[in-house]
Amino acid sequence: MPRPETRAIRATTKIDVDGRVDEPAWRAATPITEFIQAQPNTGAPATERTEVRLVYDDARLYISAVCYDSDPDHLITKTIERDYPGVISEDMDAFGVGFDTFLDRRGSFVFMVNPRGGLKDGQTFNDGTTRDYNWDGIVDVKTTVHDSGWTVEMAIPWNTLRFDPTREPQSWGANFSRRIRRKNEVSYWAPLARRDRIFLMSEAGTLHDLPRIPKSRNIWVKPFVLGRRATGLNLASADTGYEGDAGGDVKWGITPQATLDLTIRTDFSDADVDQEQVNLTRFPLFFPEQREFFLENSGTFVFGDVTAPGAPRSGASLRDFTLFHSRTIGLKSGRPVPLVGGARLTGRAEGMEFGILDVQSESFEGAPAENFSVARLRRNFLRSSDVGFLVTNRQTTGDTSDAYNRTLGADLNMRLAQYLFVTSYFALTRGPGTGGEAGRLALGWRDRVWNAAAMMRYAGDDFNPGMGFVRRRGIRHWYGTFGAHPRVPVPGVLELNPFAEADYVTNLRGERETWEGTAGLGVVFTDGGMLNLRYADRRELLEQPFQVRTGIAIPVGDYHFGEASASYQASEGRMLSGNVGVSGGGYYYGDRFTINGGLSWQPDYHITLDAGAQHNAVSLPDTSFTADLYTARVKYAYSTTLYFGAFVQYNADADQVVTNLRLNFIHAPLSDFFLVLTERRDVSAGGRGVLERFVTAKVTKLFAF
Repeated sequence: MPRPETRAIRATTKIDVDGRVDEPAWRAATPITEFIQAQPNTGAPATERTEVRLVYDDARLYISAVCYDSDPDHLITKTIERDYPGVISEDMDAFGVGFDTFLDRRGSFVFMVNPRGGLKDGQTFNDGTTRDYNWDGIVDVKTTVHDSGWTVEMAIPWNTLRFDPTREPQSWGANFSRRIRRKNEVSYWAPLARRDRIFLMSEAGTLHDLPRIPKSRNIWVKPFVLGRRATGLNLASADTGYEGDAGGDVKWGITPQATLDLTIRTDFSDADVDQEQVNLTRFPLFFPEQREFFLENSGTFVFGDVTAPGAPRSGASLRDFTLFHSRTIGLKSGRPVPLVGGARLTGRAEGMEFGILDVQSESFEGAPAENFSVARLRRNFLRSSDVGFLVTNRQTTGDTSDAYNRTLGADLNMRLAQYLFVTSYFALTRGPGTGGEAGRLALGWRDRVWNAAAMMRYAGDDFNPGMGFVRRRGIRHWYGTFGAHPRVPVPGVLELNPFAEADYVTNLRGERETWEGTAGLGVVFTDGGMLNLRYADRRELLEQPFQVRTGIAIPVGDYHFGEASASYQASEGRMLSGNVGVSGGGYYYGDRFTINGGLSWQPDYHITLDAGAQHNAVSLPDTSFTADLYTARVKYAYSTTLYFGAFVQYNADADQVVTNLRLNFIHAPLSDFFLVLTERRDVSAGGRGVLERFVTAKVTKLFAF
C-alpha cells in the first residue's frame, strides 16, 4: 500500500498560537483528512473527522488540528501537566505528531497533545525499539474545546529539532494520530496495524516542501541554584544543616547529527523517589532510573534483554539483564553520591548511531572517587535491524587501588519480513583477576492472530558488569511461548490472548534449578479494561539456604509448588478506575497469598487521587510472616505550568514511611522552580523517628542561543 504524502506551505501572515486556528495562513493550507483506524476496526475510516494543516516561517514549524467530535461533552482528559505519565496517551483523547527529520525511516520526534493542552514529547530510535520520553523540546501549544470538538495549534522552533539544513527542499517522514478514548479508537494518517504506534517510522508518510532552514548555533545553557536543609538520624553530623549549591547543564548541537551535553555539579534533588518494593525471591530487585540527566537519551545506550515493539514476549526484560544501568552512577545503597560533572555525546551519521558518556564522582563515606564511562555504537541495516557494540569502564580515581571493571558487548537485532524478530547479544566482563561471559539468542513471530517465541541465554558465575544489572548469574535459561490474539464476535470483548509458556533454568553443570510452566488467558475489553488469568507450575532447587526475612531462611531442597493468579484493570478513561489482583498457592515448603489493588479518582483534569495496597502473607511449617505496602498519591495541576504532587509510602515490613512533596512552577520554557521535601521516618514501636529529611528549593533557567 503506498504511503501518503503531503506538503507544508509558507505562512504569509503572522500566526498567533492561541488554539483557535483562524489565521489566513491556515485557510490557505490544504488539510489532511484521511485518517484510518488501527483499532478497534483496523483499516476502516476514522469515525470522526480530523483536519491537519502544516505551515512554516523562518523561525518555526506550525501544526494545527481540528478534531471534530459528535459528543464533545465526553472528551476525556486525565491531566494537563507537562510530560504526563503513560507512553502514548492511551487513557485520554489526544492528537499526535511524529516527524522523521532525517528521512531514514528509523528515528522520530514525537509530540502528543490532549484537549486541555497537556503535552508529552520525546524521541524514538530504531523504528521505535527504544524510546526516550525524557527528551524535552521548546514547544508552544494551545488548545480550545468547542461545540464541534477541539482544536490544537502547535509551534515548534526549528532549533528544537535536529535535521540536515543543507537539504533543499526538506522532506521528512511524518505521521499524525488521533485517539478518541470513549470509543477506544485510534486512527492514523499513514495507516498502521492495530499494535503499531506513531513512532513506527518505517510505515510513515512523507512531508515535502519544507524550506532550507538557516543554521543556528543550537546552544542551550541551563544553570541552577539551590538551597537545602538536611536532618535525620541516618545522616552524619557533617551532612546535616543548611547548604547552598550551584551548577548547570549545557546542550550544544555541534552538528545537525551530533549533540554534546555537559553537566557540572549535577543535582538530582527534584527527581522522583523510588517506589517501595517487596522482595520474596532470592534475587536482587531492579529499580528504574529516575534522574533527568541519565533518562535523557538513555535509549542510545540500551543493551540487554530487549523486546522490539510488536514482538511477542521473550522470557526476559531489561529488569533481568542490562549491560548498562545508569543507577550504578552517583548512588550508593540508594543514597546520592556527589558528582563532579559529566559529558555525553550522542548522534547519528551515515546509518550509524553513537553515544559516549563519561561521569566523575567524588569520594563518599570512605569510598574512593570513581570514573564511569560508556560508549555505544549501532549500525542500522535493512528496514528495522541493527548491529552494535557497547563498552563500559568503571575505575577508581584518587587512590592507589586501581580497581576497575570493564565490559564489552555486541548485539544484533533483526526484523525479517514483517512478523519475524531476532535478538541476540554476547558480552564479557573483566576485572582484577576475574572475568565472565554472557549471551542470548531469541526468535519471535507475531502476525495478526498468532505469536510464538523461543529464547536461550546464559550468564557465567563471574560475569559481573560493574555498570549494569544482572538478576541471575551462573545459569543457562531456555524459554518458549505460544499464543494467539484473535478478535472475537463477543459483545464487549475486543480481543482474547490465550498463551502457554515454559522456563527451564540450569546451573552451569547442567542441573535443573528452576522449571516453570504457565498457562494463561488475557481478555481485552472494548472499553479498554483487561482481565488476566494464569496458573504456574514451578520447581525450584536450592543448593544453599536463602534468607527471605531476618531470622527466616528457606532451607536447601528441591521444591515443587504451583500458583494461580487473577487480575483486572478497569478502563482508565473513567473518572473512577482501579485494579485488583489476587494470587495464591505454594511457596517452597509453605504457602503464599497475595492481594493487591489500587483506586484512581479524577474528578477533573486538574486533580488525581491514587491509593494502592499490597498484602503478602507467607506461611511456613515453623513460622509465618506478612509483608505489606501502602501508597497514596495526590497530583494537582493548577495549569500547564504549575503542579503539586504528594506521594506517601508505608512499608509495613520495614515499619517506615517515605514522604515526597513536590511543587513545580515552569516560569519560562524548560525553566523551573522546585520546592521539594523528601523524608524517611521509622514508625515502629519505639522507633527512632526521622531517619532522613531533605528540604530543597531549586531554580533553573534556560538560555537558548
